Amino acid sequence: MNFGPPMIDYRNFCFRKRNEPEYRHLKLLLYWPVFGLLFLTVERLWIRESYYPVSCALDSAIPFCEFFLIPYLFWFVFLAGIHIYTLLYDVESFKKLMKFIIVSYSLAMVIYVIFPNCQELRPAVFPRDNLFTRFMTGFYQFDTNTNVCPSIHVIGSIAVLLCAWNSKHFRTPGWRGAFTITAVLISISTLFLKQHSVIDVVAALPICVIAYLYAYGSAAERIQQQYEYQQKPE
Repeated sequence: MNFGPPMIDYRNFCFRKRNEPEYRHLKLLLYWPVFGLLFLTVERLWIRESYYPVSCALDSAIPFCEFFLIPYLFWFVFLAGIHIYTLLYDVESFKKLMKFIIVSYSLAMVIYVIFPNCQELRPAVFPRDNLFTRFMTGFYQFDTNTNVCPSIHVIGSIAVLLCAWNSKHFRTPGWRGAFTITAVLISISTLFLKQHSVIDVVAALPICVIAYLYAYGSAAERIQQQYEYQQKPE
């Protein structure tokens, strides 16, 4: 798909131009290192004496399936890719994306602070021995089972999905379907890998609604109406 030339030539950017209208939106990227530092503090440095285990009956009905590691890891490409695309070809969508992420991720952090939680769903022994389960062994050791509700993986997937649906280049049914399927696969991958409970996934949804109303609001409705108008036959 040809998006045309980039909207902004970032090769001309330098620090002294950070407040110019052409580059001012780049300051929104500063949220990422701030969030990373906060998450590191809550996850690694501020260890609580106890965490509330989150689970429900439906979790036990979902089998462990290591092959969902593929969509789970694709989340990083999914999230990074939409940032690169919007920075180059749709700056207004980038601003809305970052507003959504700032609100939703910050709300998740507040919940982690006031409601320390964990999950105890990971299998003691994997049902199979293959490349994927060996990777999961190391991944479980690296990634703790604390601060899981709501799921950041799900919130991030929905952030990408909503950004794509409201962006000017991804409004066709094919693109919207592809982004929707990817977001769903990433979200359910957290359940099949026993990284999250169903409760974690459900808890992410109201946070996404709040972030959506803040970041998009009536603007999303106007974009949809404009798209439908453009699709009408002359």
